Amino acid sequence: MKRVIIVEDEMLAAKRLQKLLDAETDHDFDVLAILDSVKSTAKWLANNPCPDLIFMDIQLGDGLSFEVFDIVEVLCPVIFITAFNEYAVEAFKVNSIAYILKPVAADELQEALKKHARMAALFNQEDQKSQLHHARRALQDGFKSRFMVKTGSHIKAIPVIDISYFFSREKATQIRTKEGRTYLIDYSLEQLTELLDPGIFFRINRKYIICLECIQDIVAYSNSRLQLKLLSLDENDAIVSREKVNDFKQWLDS
Repeated sequence: MKRVIIVEDEMLAAKRLQKLLDAETDHDFDVLAILDSVKSTAKWLANNPCPDLIFMDIQLGDGLSFEVFDIVEVLCPVIFITAFNEYAVEAFKVNSIAYILKPVAADELQEALKKHARMAALFNQEDQKSQLHHARRALQDGFKSRFMVKTGSHIKAIPVIDISYFFSREKATQIRTKEGRTYLIDYSLEQLTELLDPGIFFRINRKYIICLECIQDIVAYSNSRLQLKLLSLDENDAIVSREKVNDFKQWLDS
């Protein structure tokens, strides 16, 4: 049973969303509260255990819902549901895992819920506070916290915590997300080594910079090298080069 709250100042929209959640066959939801303002949402979060997920409209009667994050610490993922598309980038600066435009389509909601389920498999509620701490530390230390990518005519923000690895192919640099999606970015791997938190990412060879949390297996390989099995990687070329093996082992142990 997933504990959720709905932040929506239009009661008809809130009830429709609740009806869509009740109709979900793959998930069970317990709607703890329906809140209609920045003030009431911040008060509820300050006085109740953090839910598993928040569905949040952006434009509320007393301001933008982003103000909630300035008032209280929000430790759970958020799915933003709004009639406006101009807030997408701002949404990904906070805890957003999905951004759905009204009226909510059942298939878009299902995709967002599947994404939440995949993230829950990677991160459990107990260490979310630690994850947020690392994300904030990275931002404070000047490391990249997100990358802007183009998808057709649209621009999308990809949080660094959603990236499994960076790789170079045919003179282009790409990112691979934990969901298995690939995007082009305008950085070289050399530039990325200066922009990424070295406690989280390591360049294993000329082609790959990998995330620590996405290593699923390490296997001894020929010529004293190591072969890695990574989340979202089907190829077998994630090889730790011989000259980097010692540094890689120290990185794992740090």
